[in-house]
Amino acid sequence: MVGTENTRLVVLRGNSASGKSSVAAGIRDRFGRGLAWVEQDNLRRIVLRERDRPGAANIGLIVLTARYALDAGYHVVVEGILYADHYGEMLTRLRADHRGPSHGYYLHVPFEQTLARHATKPIAHEVGEPQLRDWYRELDLLSGGLETVVEADSTLTDTVDRIMLDTGLAGLPAMEH
Repeated sequence: MVGTENTRLVVLRGNSASGKSSVAAGIRDRFGRGLAWVEQDNLRRIVLRERDRPGAANIGLIVLTARYALDAGYHVVVEGILYADHYGEMLTRLRADHRGPSHGYYLHVPFEQTLARHATKPIAHEVGEPQLRDWYRELDLLSGGLETVVEADSTLTDTVDRIMLDTGLAGLPAMEH
């Protein structure tokens, strides 16, 4: 078992350029101290500098980091593309082991909108349409109905508001970590 009855676990998944990082940053900004943001891209690409593949080391590092933060009393947002076939088992186990409320959200953005959003990102010149098309998976949901699908027409503010209310984070005080 991990965390406490009072810690919240939020998993944000979706394709590239679906708004996951913006939503995670919005939740963290709104909540304040005491919320850990476990970002797949940072752990996989920056810390380990590895490719996204089944059984890769970042899967263990993500769950270890999330478990550590939950056990330390932090609320945790795990955020990333987190393909269901690569990360699903780990995420399902983490949710099952968490003593407090756990929530999952899948940010669904059609491919055409993904392309338009990607064009505004700093890495737009490094990653082109063929690679985005290769990465894109339509509604790559975890099994068991563990996720709420957030459609592309939900604004950033609306999405953050919804998650803050759904999870109970809106009513909790920031911590003195």
